[in-house]
Amino acid sequence: MLSRFKSAARILIKGEPKKKTRSPIPAITPEELAEIRQFFPREKFFVMGHARSGTTLLMRLLRLHAEVHCNYQAHFFTRKPMLKSLVDSPEAEEWLTRKSNRWNQGRDLSPLVLRAAADFIMERDAAREGKSIVGDKSPSSTIHGQVVRDTHLLYPDAKLIYIVRDGRDVLISERFRNFVEESKFLTSEDKRIISDLKTDSAPFGDGRRSIFTETSIRNIAKRWADDLNEIDSESKRLYHERYISLRYEDLLSDPFAQMSRLWKFLGAKKVSRTLEKQLLAEMTSNPDEEWQAKRNEGIASFLPKGQAGNWRRLFTEKDKALFKEIAGEVLVKWGYEQNANW
Repeated sequence: MLSRFKSAARILIKGEPKKKTRSPIPAITPEELAEIRQFFPREKFFVMGHARSGTTLLMRLLRLHAEVHCNYQAHFFTRKPMLKSLVDSPEAEEWLTRKSNRWNQGRDLSPLVLRAAADFIMERDAAREGKSIVGDKSPSSTIHGQVVRDTHLLYPDAKLIYIVRDGRDVLISERFRNFVEESKFLTSEDKRIISDLKTDSAPFGDGRRSIFTETSIRNIAKRWADDLNEIDSESKRLYHERYISLRYEDLLSDPFAQMSRLWKFLGAKKVSRTLEKQLLAEMTSNPDEEWQAKRNEGIASFLPKGQAGNWRRLFTEKDKALFKEIAGEVLVKWGYEQNANW
């Protein structure tokens, strides 16, 4: 009894004690899902993939279809602060679960707030384009399987497309992106490589000298392998037939077959052969290559952008050995190699 009086006195003097952390944001319920789809009825999808894996090209191709709209880099679930930051505080939880708040019907409103915000952002764009299927393309290179789990909490009814690219080419593309941008994360050793590359590129183009440091290979290769393993595994576990994957190299070699498969997966009603010409025309354009050339022509011109197999020319024997050690099994799993003898 005495402790209750003390507690009541503290509340009278200082107010209710503040919660230091919020509870986990609950998943949207089937009932809430049915309700929110009355307001935002368009079918949703998300394009995922490790950075430098062709996600931007895939986004541009997907929206060529008359029913499909795709935009990019909302990073609802793939890069901090992410969508959940809108309600990810004890104060927001207290507000959205408050018993005197008769709008919440005794339940945390957080998943509805988050879903409504993302739905509105996507559907507003799709409405302007007059399209009935809408999705976001946001690559992730660090959060891996958590991306799928966070997406499923709010979008169990969405569809996921995961694009995969040979990790050795991802490694090269990401390395040159950092070179061109003169990333703040470049080390003194990285800067020496850039300087030597500008002075004489020949040794770097025939396997005599590496464009990488050992640290850069280990870091990027591990991120690539973890991303493929975790996102593919979690997507199959949570999304089942609502998940599909493809390889970037297959998209390059047979774009109409791959895109037809994806459009049908998304529920587009008609895939016309006239789209084939549009696909080929769109694939001849490479905005990223043009941007890199403007940013740093001396470095950008060394690497043909968007091609498959650049690693064969640029990897040294040491580079190959390091990549095999870290991610060789993943290459085999996705059909890039038959075994470790490459």
